[in-house]
Amino acid sequence: MTSSLLLGLIGDGISASRTPRMHENEGAAHSIPTIYRTIDIAEPHLAEVGLEELLTGAVRLGFDGLNITHPFKQQVIGLLDEVDPVAARINSVNTVVIDSTGRTTGHNTDVTGFAAGFLAGLDGAATEAVVQIGAGGAGRAVGFALAELGVGDLIIADTDVQRAEGLAADIGEAASTGTRARAIGLDELEGAAASAQGIVNATPVGMKAYPGTPVETSVFGPDTWVAEVVYFPLETQLLAEARAKGCRTLDGSGMAVNQAIDAFELFSGQKADPQRMRETFLSFGD
Repeated sequence: MTSSLLLGLIGDGISASRTPRMHENEGAAHSIPTIYRTIDIAEPHLAEVGLEELLTGAVRLGFDGLNITHPFKQQVIGLLDEVDPVAARINSVNTVVIDSTGRTTGHNTDVTGFAAGFLAGLDGAATEAVVQIGAGGAGRAVGFALAELGVGDLIIADTDVQRAEGLAADIGEAASTGTRARAIGLDELEGAAASAQGIVNATPVGMKAYPGTPVETSVFGPDTWVAEVVYFPLETQLLAEARAKGCRTLDGSGMAVNQAIDAFELFSGQKADPQRMRETFLSFGD
């Protein structure tokens, strides 16, 4: 069994992340001393440090694993020794396991994390027509998860239309569920959102560092459901406005907790306790 774990999270604006405590508490429950550090490029002393240098430093310092978040989930792939087939297909990595020799292997636990959270929090929601906002690292995982959940028409909006088109094409090639995915520009977003049954925000908009909403919520109807990947804050402006209109909502906690459960198991080789990790997550409050 793993004797101890040294872990980290690399990203932008993550100093208040709940992930460290989830992993440290779960490690302690398995009698595995666990230290988990945030490596936040928003901190002045890291502002000029590149991802490759951060990754190399973690390997040299003996880290056992890293979580990767915005804006590095795709950028990190080219820096790894190996990439799990699922993460390679999605072209997004959020978990890097570092073995005793320093070899790095990338995985993606966001897909299963989002799907599990969706089934628990929006069970029975209509999925014939869904709009997803964001086609970056988290967006790629969410798009593939929505296809696996059986979405009929998936409309993907992004500031970079080519990026959205690439994701739509990849989902079309890989989806055995019959999901029809297509891309739109942000100029078409409000119209698409007005006629969709569900909206998923897969952008960082709503985080403390990126306030606001990714779409004008006045176009939502009371039967629209709205899902978030942002979990800090747990109640984003998007969810608050949607809930005020009577919409069914799903906060980012399901994806955050379930991806952490899968990541902990990759890091430690031990089976995580979902209820315990969720309780740790919720102990932060809203």
